[in-house]
Order: sequence, then C-alpha cells, then structure tokens
Amino acid sequence: MKACRRLAVLLLVCLSLTGVNVTAAGLASATPSHAGYRLLAGDGGVFAFGAPFEGSAAAEARCPANPPGREMPNGSCWSMASTADGRGYWILDAYNGDIYTYGDAVSYGQPAGTAAYSGGTEFWPNSIGLVATPDGRGYWVLEEGLSGLGSVQSFGDAANYGDEITLSHGSGHVGAPVGMAATADGKGYWIVDSDGGVFSFGDARFHGSMGGRHLNAPVVAMAATRDGGGYWLAAADGGVFSFGDAAFGGSLGSLKLNAPVVGMARNPVGPGYWLAAADGGVFALGGAPFLGSMGGKSLNRPVFAISPVPAPAV
Repeated sequence: MKACRRLAVLLLVCLSLTGVNVTAAGLASATPSHAGYRLLAGDGGVFAFGAPFEGSAAAEARCPANPPGREMPNGSCWSMASTADGRGYWILDAYNGDIYTYGDAVSYGQPAGTAAYSGGTEFWPNSIGLVATPDGRGYWVLEEGLSGLGSVQSFGDAANYGDEITLSHGSGHVGAPVGMAATADGKGYWIVDSDGGVFSFGDARFHGSMGGRHLNAPVVAMAATRDGGGYWLAAADGGVFSFGDAAFGGSLGSLKLNAPVVGMARNPVGPGYWLAAADGGVFALGGAPFLGSMGGKSLNRPVFAISPVPAPAV
C-alpha cells in the first residue's frame, strides 16, 4: 500500500498535467559542458545522455511490475546513483532492497537481507532513494517503512547520522519521504518529504523548506548545491524552490506538462539543474545543458529518476 500512495500521487498529477508538449531544448543553455545524466525507468531501463551506458536491470528482468505481495504496476526500480568517475552506477530495487552494480560500481552492501527486510513482504519498507558518498566508496539508502517515516541505511564509507525515525515530530508528520541529498564532505545529508518539509542530519545545515506552505503539487525530489550551502526542491508540477546559496534557475510550474516531474539533478560541472518527467522528458534550467531525453519516445515503464554524471565521462 505504501507503493500505491506514491504511485497514486503521480497518477493524480498526471491527470492534471495534460496539454502541449514542452520541449527542453527551448529552455536549455548553449554553454558548453561535459556534464551528463542518466534516466532510470521503473523496469530498470537506463537511458544515458552525455554519459556511458553500462547496462540495465531491465535486460535481466530484475524489476518486474507487481512483485509478490506488493502493488508496483510500474516496476520496482525507483532510484540510481553514479560512481565518482561517472563510469558506473548503482540501481536500487525498491521492492526487496537489492542494489545492482554496473560499470565500475562496486557493491558495498545492500538493504536486502538486513533486519528491515525480515519477515513477510507486507512488513518490508520501500527503498526509495540511493545517494552515493562524494568519493563513491559508499552510499546511503532512504527507506519508507510502515510508519511513513524515512529511515536511512548506510553502506561502505557512508556514516549514518540519523533519520526521521530518530527525530521527534511534536506536531505530527505530514508528508512522506521522497528524496535525499548529501553534503559536500559527505558528513551529513538532508531528507525531503512530499509536503516540502526538509530535515537535516550530520553537518547538513537547514536552509529552509516548503513545509507548512501551500503547494500546487507535492515535492518529489531535491538536489544540493556544489558546496552544500543550499538546495533546491522540485515539485511534481515542475515548480522549483531554492534555499541557501542555491540560485533559482527557473521552473516549469506555469507550464502544462504531458507527465509529472519525478526527479531532479544538479549540473555537476556548471550552473543549473535538470528536471526529469515520468515520460522521459528532460528540462534543462539555469544554464544546465540539454543533452537529450526520452520525451516523445516509447517507454516500457515510466521514468522514476535522473542521475547526474559527477565527472566527465567518455
């Protein structure tokens, strides 16, 4: 049912975001860049732009729709992260906590087989986010359990600095966890909820949030600035909210989209950021280069995430 809540939000937004197709090319910067990004579809399909393709979970049928005991009609691969040199990546299976490695990605462990995934499938959390440490020698996994709170498991050189379960929510918890971002030194991270609430851990500083404010659509993703002095939040309607030293580079909130925004990534080598939609559309804002998308092309399953390549990849 937890998966249903997440998918239901996306489906409701899909119904309201119909109209003309918005092309990212018209919003892109002409500034040269070696940045790249990859899109991840729910069946584990990977689409690489300005970055090497190293394989996909779809080819191995690792992320099927509606796995045993769960309702996941669009597949179970919801998150991915690139290695430090951009020549590999990890794919996270939301259903069972498996992490699949491609290219030069090394396994540092996975939620599958831990206490969180003991017992029947009805008690398992959804592994909804995967964030690599700055040196690529570890990663954090964000999970949503039966409580609706976000919990964090850490692997490799990723240290655990706490999560929503360790916090005391005096006024009650409003949103569901949807995203996570790490600080520049890897000694902290933020968790963002669907209501725009942001929670800081370790050396991550709180720079503001949309918690308690009116939103036209739920927040679905976040990205931190290069120095960790700020962050952006992205909503399903394409709205972007900037905090700290995050420069506002524009949003899609006033436009009609064919599909909801599902992911956000910062340009790792220059200004700006990308927004990714469920239909594979990519929108380049604030100076980030447009390198291509799957918008207008046939997809077996919707896109769930966009992952930036943190270094030039050839």
